[in-house]
Amino acid sequence: MRENDKAGCVGFIGLGTMGREMVRNLLKAGHAVQAYDVRAEAVAELASDGAVTATSPADAARGADLAITMLPDTPHVEAVVYGEQGLLKAPPAGRLIVDMSTISPVAVRRMAADLAAVGIAFLDAPVSGGPVGAKNAALSIMVGGEAEAFARAGRFFRAMGTTITHVGNAGAGQAVKLCNQLICGINIQAICEALALARASGVDLEQLRHVLLGGSAASWMLDRLGPQMIAGDASAGFRIDLMLKDLRLVLEQAGALDVPLPATALVTSQYVEARAHGEGANGNQALFRVYDRMTGRAAG
Repeated sequence: MRENDKAGCVGFIGLGTMGREMVRNLLKAGHAVQAYDVRAEAVAELASDGAVTATSPADAARGADLAITMLPDTPHVEAVVYGEQGLLKAPPAGRLIVDMSTISPVAVRRMAADLAAVGIAFLDAPVSGGPVGAKNAALSIMVGGEAEAFARAGRFFRAMGTTITHVGNAGAGQAVKLCNQLICGINIQAICEALALARASGVDLEQLRHVLLGGSAASWMLDRLGPQMIAGDASAGFRIDLMLKDLRLVLEQAGALDVPLPATALVTSQYVEARAHGEGANGNQALFRVYDRMTGRAAG
């Protein structure tokens, strides 16, 4: 272990699919973790891996070098920061808060300013790589905020990710993440359309995927989600509900800046259709079922 990677203490808030694996990797790297989630069973699961059980966000942050939040949406992060048992009133000892959720850049800048006013540093550090990247400590982490705070958080980021980049001031991390989600969403839609056309043309979908992965149409999504689309496997990884939330954040940001995003608007409407048909808790690959319904064809 490098000197600047020596063990520290993290207050970690949010133990969902991503957060759970991120905590495990922090523990593997030798860091102490004080873990909190609104679901007691999630806390108990991580306690069996060596995390210390916390009973509130303030309890998780108590005595820690920094607090990390990994939560579903903007209101959840705001509640952890501003709530009665929140981090504004009871910050970690190191007076550094890192939000690794995907939330509104506007909210990030507001929280960063409010925290800075009382001497607490705030980084927005959303991640890309999904559950597999979280499990393998191979996340891409895009970070907005002060350079000094980024340097202090580095040893903890290195326990969770492999591509760690300081991209600018507060809110910049979220702006980069929204660009990432824009590309992912449109790429998933493009794969769905290609599979739908190939299926209607009588082409073997596994062969199609093999050929496409060998050429310029290759992508992470085609490699990872393509087999599930073809098999009709909708099991959750990154859920439809969460991707829809992210795409809505993209459109909110674009609307505020007068940037037209017609392709993003179209794929967002398809995610809305998917959720309306009960797909919200399913994985992103369930978007292909929209094309099943539009074409009247079954997957497989």
